[in-house]
Amino acid sequence: MQKLRNDELGRISVEDFKNSEKLSLIIVLDNVRSAINVGSIFRTADAFRIMQICCCGITPIPPHRDLLKSALGATESVHWEYFTDTLSCINTLKEQNVVIAAIEQTKNSVQLQELKVSNAKPIALIFGHEMNGVSQDIIDCSDYSVEIPQTGTKHSLNIAVCAGIVLWEVFRKSKSIQQPDLLSGL
Repeated sequence: MQKLRNDELGRISVEDFKNSEKLSLIIVLDNVRSAINVGSIFRTADAFRIMQICCCGITPIPPHRDLLKSALGATESVHWEYFTDTLSCINTLKEQNVVIAAIEQTKNSVQLQELKVSNAKPIALIFGHEMNGVSQDIIDCSDYSVEIPQTGTKHSLNIAVCAGIVLWEVFRKSKSIQQPDLLSGL
């Protein structure tokens, strides 16, 4: 096995990214406080060709230095928008017929592995504040909630890690994404 060089990775340009088909997925950041986490989420959104990121409330936005440092240029490729509060963002998305899913532990949450992914309507995934999670008023406005099953003592994940897990699972399950058989060469 030989590690690939950067010029062998098949990276597309920022312009090609902007013009490419995107996963019908919007990330909503509900008062996320850490610019480093937000930058990491931008990078993950770029990796999976996510349609848009909505930064709400106290969530840092580009060109915040720490955000740019962890985003490594993804703020140039991923479309983003700022909303002064998460509720106005959710209301705007609902007007656009977007399905709203809070990523949060609730009494009726869907386990991530049981989540059904459809390309019929865009989905907005809401990720919350590092300590307080998704606000209850935003959960109340959501169509459903999704939970990552956990068996440790903390029952919480860093938001950037949580976003990576959820976005990978949605990407993997998406019918619009061609998935290579990674084991065929073994």
